Amino acid sequence: MSTSYYQYQPTGALPVNVPGKQPQQQARHNRTSSGYSQYSVSPPERPESVSTSGAGLYSSASSQYAGSEYDSSSGGATSVDLLDYMNDRLSQAYNPVPLDRNMVKQAQMSGELNAKNRELLALQAQARARLAKTRANFSEGMKAARDVQRDLEWTQKKVQALNGRAAQKYPEQYRAARERYPAADDY
Repeated sequence: MSTSYYQYQPTGALPVNVPGKQPQQQARHNRTSSGYSQYSVSPPERPESVSTSGAGLYSSASSQYAGSEYDSSSGGATSVDLLDYMNDRLSQAYNPVPLDRNMVKQAQMSGELNAKNRELLALQAQARARLAKTRANFSEGMKAARDVQRDLEWTQKKVQALNGRAAQKYPEQYRAARERYPAADDY
Protein backbone atom coordinates (compact mmCIF):
# COMPACT_ATOMS: atom_id res chain seq x y z
CA MET A 1 0.00 0.00 0.00
CA SER A 2 1.71 3.19 -1.11
CA THR A 3 1.28 6.32 0.94
CA SER A 4 1.29 9.69 -0.72
CA TYR A 5 1.49 13.00 1.08
CA TYR A 6 -0.30 16.25 0.60
CA GLN A 7 1.39 19.26 2.10
CA TYR A 8 -1.01 21.80 3.52
CA GLN A 9 0.50 25.23 4.20
CA PRO A 10 -1.76 27.58 6.15
CA THR A 11 -0.90 31.25 6.38
CA GLY A 12 1.57 31.95 9.19
CA ALA A 13 2.16 28.31 10.13
CA LEU A 14 4.74 25.67 9.33
CA PRO A 15 3.84 22.91 6.84
CA VAL A 16 2.22 19.80 8.23
CA ASN A 17 2.57 16.50 6.41
CA VAL A 18 -0.72 14.67 6.17
CA PRO A 19 -0.65 11.11 4.88
CA GLY A 20 -3.19 10.33 2.20
CA LYS A 21 -5.20 7.15 1.64
CA GLN A 22 -5.89 5.30 -1.53
CA PRO A 23 -9.58 5.18 -2.26
CA GLN A 24 -11.02 1.88 -1.13
CA GLN A 25 -13.58 1.63 -3.86
CA GLN A 26 -13.44 3.83 -6.91
CA ALA A 27 -17.14 3.41 -7.56
CA ARG A 28 -17.96 4.77 -4.12
CA HIS A 29 -16.40 8.16 -4.90
CA ASN A 30 -18.18 10.30 -7.39
CA ARG A 31 -15.21 12.48 -8.22
CA THR A 32 -13.66 13.32 -11.47
CA SER A 33 -10.75 11.16 -12.50
CA SER A 34 -8.20 13.93 -12.19
CA GLY A 35 -4.73 13.39 -10.75
CA TYR A 36 -5.77 14.89 -7.42
CA SER A 37 -8.74 12.65 -6.76
CA GLN A 38 -6.70 10.32 -4.54
CA TYR A 39 -5.71 13.11 -2.14
CA SER A 40 -7.91 14.22 0.66
CA VAL A 41 -8.00 17.66 2.16
CA SER A 42 -6.75 18.19 5.70
CA PRO A 43 -8.89 20.14 8.15
CA PRO A 44 -8.16 23.86 8.44
CA GLU A 45 -5.92 25.15 11.21
CA ARG A 46 -7.62 26.37 14.35
CA PRO A 47 -7.32 30.10 15.05
CA GLU A 48 -4.63 31.23 17.51
CA SER A 49 -7.28 32.72 19.81
CA VAL A 50 -8.53 29.24 20.74
CA SER A 51 -7.18 28.04 24.09
CA THR A 52 -4.71 25.16 23.94
CA SER A 53 -5.13 24.02 27.51
CA GLY A 54 -7.10 21.02 28.67
CA ALA A 55 -9.15 18.60 26.67
CA GLY A 56 -11.19 21.35 25.07
CA LEU A 57 -8.84 21.48 22.11
CA TYR A 58 -9.48 17.90 21.16
CA SER A 59 -13.15 17.81 21.97
CA SER A 60 -13.87 21.03 20.08
CA ALA A 61 -11.81 19.90 17.11
CA SER A 62 -13.53 16.56 16.93
CA SER A 63 -17.00 18.04 17.37
CA GLN A 64 -16.31 20.79 14.82
CA TYR A 65 -15.74 18.30 12.02
CA ALA A 66 -18.25 15.65 13.08
CA GLY A 67 -20.74 14.96 10.37
CA SER A 68 -18.93 17.11 7.82
CA GLU A 69 -17.08 16.03 4.73
CA TYR A 70 -14.10 15.31 6.99
CA ASP A 71 -15.90 12.60 8.88
CA SER A 72 -13.62 9.56 8.92
CA SER A 73 -16.53 7.15 8.75
CA SER A 74 -17.36 8.36 5.26
CA GLY A 75 -13.95 7.17 4.05
CA GLY A 76 -13.16 10.44 2.30
CA ALA A 77 -10.88 11.93 4.96
CA THR A 78 -7.44 10.89 6.05
CA SER A 79 -6.47 10.45 9.65
CA VAL A 80 -4.11 13.14 10.91
CA ASP A 81 -1.20 11.86 12.94
CA LEU A 82 -1.83 13.52 16.28
CA LEU A 83 1.77 13.14 17.43
CA ASP A 84 3.11 14.89 14.32
CA TYR A 85 0.48 17.58 14.63
CA MET A 86 1.30 18.22 18.30
CA ASN A 87 5.05 18.19 17.56
CA ASP A 88 4.55 20.80 14.86
CA ARG A 89 2.35 22.94 17.10
CA LEU A 90 4.87 22.64 19.95
CA SER A 91 7.77 23.58 17.69
CA GLN A 92 5.80 26.66 16.64
CA ALA A 93 4.94 27.60 20.21
CA TYR A 94 8.34 26.82 21.73
CA ASN A 95 10.89 29.64 21.63
CA PRO A 96 14.43 28.35 22.33
CA VAL A 97 15.99 31.85 22.52
CA PRO A 98 15.45 32.38 26.30
CA LEU A 99 16.82 28.90 27.00
CA ASP A 100 19.83 29.62 24.81
CA ARG A 101 20.40 32.92 26.62
CA ASN A 102 20.19 31.18 29.98
CA MET A 103 22.64 28.52 28.83
CA VAL A 104 25.04 31.26 27.69
CA LYS A 105 24.69 33.00 31.07
CA GLN A 106 25.28 29.71 32.85
CA ALA A 107 28.38 29.02 30.76
CA GLN A 108 29.70 32.53 31.44
CA MET A 109 29.07 32.16 35.17
CA SER A 110 30.73 28.75 35.15
CA GLY A 111 33.77 30.23 33.42
CA GLU A 112 33.90 33.12 35.89
CA LEU A 113 33.63 30.69 38.80
CA ASN A 114 36.42 28.56 37.39
CA ALA A 115 38.60 31.65 36.93
CA LYS A 116 37.90 32.79 40.49
CA ASN A 117 38.59 29.28 41.77
CA ARG A 118 41.95 29.22 39.99
CA GLU A 119 42.73 32.70 41.30
CA LEU A 120 41.84 31.57 44.82
CA LEU A 121 44.07 28.51 44.50
CA ALA A 122 46.94 30.71 43.28
CA LEU A 123 46.42 33.10 46.21
CA GLN A 124 46.36 30.18 48.65
CA ALA A 125 49.64 28.88 47.23
CA GLN A 126 51.13 32.38 47.49
CA ALA A 127 49.90 32.69 51.11
CA ARG A 128 51.45 29.30 51.96
CA ALA A 129 54.78 30.41 50.45
CA ARG A 130 54.67 33.68 52.40
CA LEU A 131 53.81 31.84 55.61
CA ALA A 132 56.75 29.45 55.12
CA LYS A 133 59.06 32.42 54.45
CA THR A 134 57.73 34.26 57.52
CA ARG A 135 58.27 31.17 59.70
CA ALA A 136 61.83 30.86 58.40
CA ASN A 137 62.45 34.58 59.10
CA PHE A 138 60.91 34.24 62.56
CA SER A 139 63.06 31.23 63.47
CA GLU A 140 66.14 33.05 62.16
CA GLY A 141 65.19 36.13 64.24
CA MET A 142 64.68 34.00 67.33
CA LYS A 143 68.12 32.44 66.84
CA ALA A 144 69.66 35.91 66.50
CA ALA A 145 67.85 37.09 69.67
CA ARG A 146 69.18 34.09 71.61
CA ASP A 147 72.70 34.82 70.34
CA VAL A 148 72.42 38.49 71.40
CA GLN A 149 71.07 37.50 74.83
CA ARG A 150 73.92 35.05 75.31
CA ASP A 151 76.44 37.71 74.27
CA LEU A 152 74.87 40.26 76.66
CA GLU A 153 75.01 37.80 79.55
CA TRP A 154 78.66 37.03 78.80
CA THR A 155 79.46 40.78 78.60
CA GLN A 156 77.65 41.46 81.87
CA LYS A 157 79.59 38.70 83.64
CA LYS A 158 82.85 40.10 82.29
CA VAL A 159 81.98 43.67 83.43
CA GLN A 160 81.03 42.42 86.90
CA ALA A 161 84.28 40.46 87.12
CA LEU A 162 86.29 43.55 86.07
CA ASN A 163 84.42 45.74 88.56
CA GLY A 164 85.15 43.24 91.36
CA ARG A 165 88.86 43.15 90.54
CA ALA A 166 89.05 46.95 90.28
CA ALA A 167 87.26 47.33 93.66
CA GLN A 168 89.75 44.96 95.27
CA LYS A 169 92.87 46.36 93.69
CA TYR A 170 91.99 50.08 93.77
CA PRO A 171 89.30 50.49 96.49
CA GLU A 172 89.76 54.28 97.00
CA GLN A 173 89.61 55.19 93.31
CA TYR A 174 86.75 52.73 92.72
CA ARG A 175 84.60 54.31 95.47
CA ALA A 176 85.26 57.85 94.12
CA ALA A 177 84.40 56.80 90.59
CA ARG A 178 81.30 55.03 91.85
CA GLU A 179 80.08 58.16 93.60
CA ARG A 180 80.80 60.30 90.57
CA TYR A 181 79.25 57.80 88.06
CA PRO A 182 76.67 55.67 89.85
CA ALA A 183 75.85 52.26 88.32
CA ALA A 184 72.47 51.54 86.74
CA ASP A 185 71.64 49.22 89.63
CA ASP A 186 71.73 52.13 92.03
CA TYR A 187 68.91 54.13 90.40
